[in-house]
Amino acid sequence: MNYKKSHFEIHSRFRNGIFLLSIILFVVLIGYYVYPKSSSEQYSFVEMTFFQQQIDSLKSVAEQQKKEYHLQPFNPNFISDHKGYMLGLSTSELDRLHAYRNDNKWINSIADFKKVTRVSDSVLSAISPLFKFPEWIKKSNTGVSRKYSKKKFPIKSYDQKKDLNTVSGKELEQSIGLPHFIAERIIKYRNSIGGFTLDIQLEDVYGLYDNQKDKILSMFTVKTPKKIKKVNVNTASVNELVEIPYFDFEMALDIKEFIEDNGNISNFNELGKIEGFSLKKIDRIKLYLTLN
Repeated sequence: MNYKKSHFEIHSRFRNGIFLLSIILFVVLIGYYVYPKSSSEQYSFVEMTFFQQQIDSLKSVAEQQKKEYHLQPFNPNFISDHKGYMLGLSTSELDRLHAYRNDNKWINSIADFKKVTRVSDSVLSAISPLFKFPEWIKKSNTGVSRKYSKKKFPIKSYDQKKDLNTVSGKELEQSIGLPHFIAERIIKYRNSIGGFTLDIQLEDVYGLYDNQKDKILSMFTVKTPKKIKKVNVNTASVNELVEIPYFDFEMALDIKEFIEDNGNISNFNELGKIEGFSLKKIDRIKLYLTLN
């Protein structure tokens, strides 16, 4: 008589092999969950300790730099955002200082710095001893400078003055005592606009102090003015407006759009209604424009 064998019947040798394989897998699983985890935790701890040491080291360096920074004298006209933070200035105080400098104005004394920034007395008393102004400013403020006295720079008559459009940078340095870079900046600006038309255009030379400008004009004046062909602001094209030294392409477009929307302007001060247009230079801008 034939008996059917069960599909699930396994030879004894196979049963022993399966049992042994099960034991091996069990041991491997235990090792996987126990040993790697312990090693990872140890590694993570070492890594975190290393990173913390780096952070502590960076903090120490930053504190040391901050202490060293306070020992260095500086010109308050050139305070960056980072420098302001190191000095303890607030964002609003820095913004007021930068806005003042962007108008081509300069801090010439501790009182000027206080007035412009509105910094607290406690902060001012801590940082003001480190203010370092140019030597000629300090002498001018104390009134002891003979180099820049009125006797040294008497106001000359028109006939005695030399032409501001032909003077060289070297002559400005020697006769007025201007720093080399300021003298060169005057000549560079004069060349960029094709020559001065009026003395007032010295106002547009960046970094030129008022007393320096006065000393220049006591000895020099525009005797050969550049001839300017004025353009009618109400009818000028964008390309014509861009040719004016004080207008960039965007401002020229804004002027044209303003006139198209509001009609012809009858007074140059109306340009002040255009967003971003400053009337501070309108007296020089009028040299290049006409209303009819």
